[in-house]
Amino acid sequence: MRTQKVQLPLQTLSLVAGFMVWVILSALMPFIKEDIQLTSNQIAMATAIPVVLGSILRIPIGYWTNKYGARKLFLISFAFLLLPVYFISIADSYSDLLIGGLFVGIGGAIFSVGVTSLPKYYPKERHGFVNGIYGVGNLGTAVTTFSAPAVAAQLGWQPTVKLFMILLSAFVFLNYFLGDKKEPKVVTPLGEQIQSVYKNQKLWALSLFYFLTFGSFVAFTIYLPNFLVSHFELDKVDAGLRTAGFIALATFFRPIGGWLGDKFNSFVILMVVFAGMTISGILLSFTPSLTLYTIGCLTVAISAGIGNGTVFKLVPLYFSKQAGIVNGIVSAMGGLGGFFPPLMLAFLFNLTGHYAIGFMALSQVALASLIIVIWMYYQDKLSLAKNIIDHTAEGIMVTDVKGTIEKVNPAFTTVTGYSAEEVIGKNPRILQSGKHGEDFYKEMWKSVNELGFWHGQIWNKKKNGTIYPEWLTISPVKNEAGEIKNFVGMFSEISVKSK
Repeated sequence: MRTQKVQLPLQTLSLVAGFMVWVILSALMPFIKEDIQLTSNQIAMATAIPVVLGSILRIPIGYWTNKYGARKLFLISFAFLLLPVYFISIADSYSDLLIGGLFVGIGGAIFSVGVTSLPKYYPKERHGFVNGIYGVGNLGTAVTTFSAPAVAAQLGWQPTVKLFMILLSAFVFLNYFLGDKKEPKVVTPLGEQIQSVYKNQKLWALSLFYFLTFGSFVAFTIYLPNFLVSHFELDKVDAGLRTAGFIALATFFRPIGGWLGDKFNSFVILMVVFAGMTISGILLSFTPSLTLYTIGCLTVAISAGIGNGTVFKLVPLYFSKQAGIVNGIVSAMGGLGGFFPPLMLAFLFNLTGHYAIGFMALSQVALASLIIVIWMYYQDKLSLAKNIIDHTAEGIMVTDVKGTIEKVNPAFTTVTGYSAEEVIGKNPRILQSGKHGEDFYKEMWKSVNELGFWHGQIWNKKKNGTIYPEWLTISPVKNEAGEIKNFVGMFSEISVKSK
């Protein structure tokens, strides 16, 4: 039990360490480019390349975590990271930076470990907050962005990179001794898991949302230090501090986003998130003063942080049996969301001389996500209503205003013997027993029209010809204009009800 309790802090700190290593190049790029001659496009590629492997590997790592446990995945990942970190510390060319940066991406890929492992230790109603706490590991990017330039100013960038090898070695030992050797395993084949989820629309919607929220976080983390120095002519340490502030704010709001997702409707939270990002993207596209630019960036940080936490509340909610592979796919899309924007911004700047189109693209993707969230919100409500109807014990029949049957529930079939295919499009007269005359039905519909309902005992006939008594309630369904659009009949067989 003690081993289980230590998993949340251990895995969160492991993510901090992984993310610290993940952003070495972007944090130290203002120093690196003084020793290695790089064009603006090469700088953009070198700082974005760690995101590639850090994104793609999240899918198998999520699966492997379910199969082998977080202890082994963290231990092996940190041990392997020692090699590319050392390679970067002796780099003297653009190609060296690309090769080392690619494999440093493993530091970002380990994000899939915790979001797959930690929910196994907590009930569903706490998954959002727990994954939000784990997501505080994003703070690792702030630690490196803040501290690495200050250390590099004293020691040089190459010795600074070597210091990260001590950090990695420490976490190899921590995970070896404190990791949970008895973590519950899931051994469903990878292909079978992918087949069971890849057609699910919710998977790709959540992937888009995380592509935008986490992608924005990663993109701004990579892009801000160099941009603040080159565009606003800030000191390198000052730019690092401001970027660290962006990261810290986004990280602080991540568990808040998870908590909000636990307490309130997650789709409503995401509506606010994407509305904020839409407005921020428009503001930034006008290349405002440093003050307004700061406001826009901080709004992106808050929105991205809350969005990151909320999205991973929804993943285990909809994909409890395939959490490993879905966490991997969604988090991979988030990582890729951090790869393309810096390259796009650099390309557009070279083409147009400013970043306006890139930021406007951010606002439009956020607006599209807002529309999708609103659609999912109402689809979720419709799905809930359908589940209630399908699982209620009473038979339900819905007709249009002309009396044509449009929908019945499973209980209708249980009572009457008629399947939905046999009655949809027909008139409820097929159920009449012949025991009631025209006056009975006239009084029934008079009550519906004048009082707004009718309820009472009625004799009807089943498919097999059996005549039986039922208790029936008929009510009209009106639209917002007060017009009757449907009639709903709810009934139960009296002999069943009276038992």
